[in-house]
Amino acid sequence: MTVRTLTLGVAALAFLAAATPAAADPDDWDDAGTAVRWVLVGAALAAPAVQSDWNGEFQAIGSIGAATLVTTGLKETISKERPDGSDNRSFPSGHTSSSFAAAATLTNRYGWKVGLPAHALAAFVGASRIEADRHDVVDVLAGAAIGSLSGFLITRKRDDGVVIIPWADGDGAGLLIAGRF
Repeated sequence: MTVRTLTLGVAALAFLAAATPAAADPDDWDDAGTAVRWVLVGAALAAPAVQSDWNGEFQAIGSIGAATLVTTGLKETISKERPDGSDNRSFPSGHTSSSFAAAATLTNRYGWKVGLPAHALAAFVGASRIEADRHDVVDVLAGAAIGSLSGFLITRKRDDGVVIIPWADGDGAGLLIAGRF
């Protein structure tokens, strides 16, 4: 699988996700968001495996796994009722955290041409969780932050010419971008 093929596939899925009607039933949103999440996780795991990039495979497993562990730990610790009242495991959104971990992994490993459509799909997953009445905006934003941080902190670029390092301190946060010319 080439990066170009992966880019086209992720872009096609982003287009299909954007075409979902806004008046869809909450169950339809739930199903669509779940399907797109599995596509993103599958792409993040399949892309390095197909290329025999075992370091990238290990990093993808690590970033998605870390996001899942942190999210599960928070869900067990913080009892927040879902908007639909189904249980008290609303915070943070697990679908969103794993989707953003996969998107960040794809971005960091293969660049923005793959990462931009992957992040569009991850944003769709977050929106679908709100539209399905499973999460509120805070749950989704927390999931996106957890997934993005795990993906960007654990996954390294395949090309070491550019490095992106997230940072935070008491006064703010940002990204340090360094390149070799």
